Amino acid sequence: MRVVLAEDSVLLRDGLSRLFASRGCPVVAAVGDADALLRAVDEHRPDLLVADVRMPPGYADEGLRAAIQVRRQWPEVGVLVLSQYVEERYATKLLTGDTSRLGYLLKDRVADVDDFLAAARRIAGGGTVLDPEVVSQLLVRRTAPLDRLTPREHDVLALMAEGRSNAGIAGALVVSDSAVAKHVNSIFAKLGLAQADSDHRRVLAVLRFLGG
Repeated sequence: MRVVLAEDSVLLRDGLSRLFASRGCPVVAAVGDADALLRAVDEHRPDLLVADVRMPPGYADEGLRAAIQVRRQWPEVGVLVLSQYVEERYATKLLTGDTSRLGYLLKDRVADVDDFLAAARRIAGGGTVLDPEVVSQLLVRRTAPLDRLTPREHDVLALMAEGRSNAGIAGALVVSDSAVAKHVNSIFAKLGLAQADSDHRRVLAVLRFLGG
């Protein structure tokens, strides 16, 4: 099994390289960003790509978007997403359609090296390996986003829709500015508005509220 590793953490990249090599799986390329990932897959056509979600330059979802591109351009390459995060938007796209040669595992939940390597080989051989937590989070997030807001978060979002600042919302609800800030951040998270979004998250949240 020939492997391409795409991981921005130098220590983790080196550790995974040594792990695969010690089990007879040569790492033909170990890279640290999404562009290098695509070049390495194009050059080596490995049996397996192991990619993190968040990579340079933006540390948002570059690795996952590159993995989707690999699936589209080189479907014979197995893809294992190995991350600390479940990135909803692109993870759903990755898991739509044919799921052969595909895996999504969470780093913190990999408890056994032999199990991890067996999963990697299964993906390279045409199988599918999904962490149950990934499946659970994606199913939860598919519920209507506004339904996940608490009553207080609904109040905060309604006042945001009126154009009020955090200080204005705090005055209307008779709470502290810090409490409002926590509610606003929770709203952004529940609505799937990542900090890397190019559009203003406050505007996007209001648009979701008005359309929901």
